[in-house]
Amino acid sequence: MQDPDLCHADAVPELPDITVYLDCLEPRILGRPLERIRLQSVSLLRTVEPALAEAEGRVVRSLRRIGKRIAIGLQDDVEGEELFLVLHLMIAGRLRWRPPGTRDRSKRCHAIFDFPDGCLLFTEASSKKRAMLHLLRGEAALSEHDPGGLEPLGSSLEAFAEALTRENHTLKRALTDPHLLSGIGNAYSDEILHRAEMSPVKLTQRLDHAELQRLHDATQTVLEEWTTRLRAAVGDGFPDKVTAFHPEMAVHGRFREPCPRCGSPVQRIVRQEHETNYCPTCQTGGKLLADRALSRLLKKDWPRTLEELELRKARGGGDAPG
Repeated sequence: MQDPDLCHADAVPELPDITVYLDCLEPRILGRPLERIRLQSVSLLRTVEPALAEAEGRVVRSLRRIGKRIAIGLQDDVEGEELFLVLHLMIAGRLRWRPPGTRDRSKRCHAIFDFPDGCLLFTEASSKKRAMLHLLRGEAALSEHDPGGLEPLGSSLEAFAEALTRENHTLKRALTDPHLLSGIGNAYSDEILHRAEMSPVKLTQRLDHAELQRLHDATQTVLEEWTTRLRAAVGDGFPDKVTAFHPEMAVHGRFREPCPRCGSPVQRIVRQEHETNYCPTCQTGGKLLADRALSRLLKKDWPRTLEELELRKARGGGDAPG
């Protein structure tokens, strides 16, 4: 099992994680004034107007998820428009809840939001500083930060199928495209495809009605199950251990470990900072999906099936590619 503390790439908080963040923020900050913002990393703030000081002293009126972003709505300004703090955690950004007056001058802490009952810390465990904070004025400005993907939970099969097949992409790409579906990333797309017993490289426009139904059901079931599971784990606390890697996951982050359904070793495709985890027996009919770089390197030596891979291992031919 991969160490979550070492796997910042591929660990973007997704729909279940953001939902639980909002659940925990609601009793702590909704209806309470944002007393002060202590910005400790100037690279975090990506807007100039309105000035960040305009948010201070305003009462939190709403909390919502915009894709993988958290939007904190503040009471109207003098122009009668609501202000929105939009927090985009990106890969390594996280939120922490600490007692009032907490100080944190570490490089990981980019901003502290002071409320009457505590402090909300915006941290990032990466030197690349990808996390972002925007202060926006009005719903129109907020809508510009919405990629526009369909909300998968509660969506009809027809709406889901229309979004998924609008363009002809692989299932992995389509599920994680925020312009098509909202809030799904690398981790939960792996779990959804495993639950649906479908290949991550199958093209969306080649799905028949039964496959679309199965994928729609799997998407809603996996997201609902994991939201419930994460809520139960946090309880009345605050989610300080948000990660894309959980021991209970079927395939994500479980390279070489047995598939919980069939026992076959989980395989992966690595591309840049992302990896796709899948079970070849349950999802690809025993076929190993080739990683582009390794396929070019190994050429004819690339094992095409799980059986060929196991035979190669038995003969001392090395570990699985990827």
